[in-house]
Amino acid sequence: MTRFSALSLLLLLGACHSRSTDSTSPTPAGSVATHAASRVTFAIIDSAGRRVGQVSAVETGAGVQLDVFVAGMPPGMHGMHLHDAGLCEAPAFTTAAGHLNPASRQHGHKNPLGAHQGDLPNLVIDPKGVGRARVLIAAVTLQPPAPSIAGPGTALVIHADPDDELTDPTGNSGVRIACGVITDLHSRYP
Repeated sequence: MTRFSALSLLLLLGACHSRSTDSTSPTPAGSVATHAASRVTFAIIDSAGRRVGQVSAVETGAGVQLDVFVAGMPPGMHGMHLHDAGLCEAPAFTTAAGHLNPASRQHGHKNPLGAHQGDLPNLVIDPKGVGRARVLIAAVTLQPPAPSIAGPGTALVIHADPDDELTDPTGNSGVRIACGVITDLHSRYP
């Protein structure tokens, strides 16, 4: 592996999370500063506690855009949701609680009584085990108070099976196989 490739891999997988700021802001220890403002990146771990990817969140005028990248995951379609608690304790990730659902709706974009705010599109993992997704969550921010998805925190959870986008409360998406915490870094790093 070349020095550049190794460095690129370390930057991608090294830090558990990073916060991007403008070049005049102080950078918290362990984070990577870039010129893009308001982007935070968090690790996604599997049920063995190994880092398998990352989720980056950036605030836009329309809400929060999530960019998800995973590698080494089982190929196929997998349910992906924001869960109510910002806790990812392996192996089962039950600490992430249920889907983010502040309006008390039913599950699924095909459900006439849905959807949960945390209902996201299925994540497609290719035959090499790599998956990418870009999702916009409307009408939320990264800054507390509500409607923040970062304060006190949520979890992005990837499930074993596809989400049928209808069945309440989980879309029959199976067990939780990967998880990443989205939290307010401003409270951690003043």
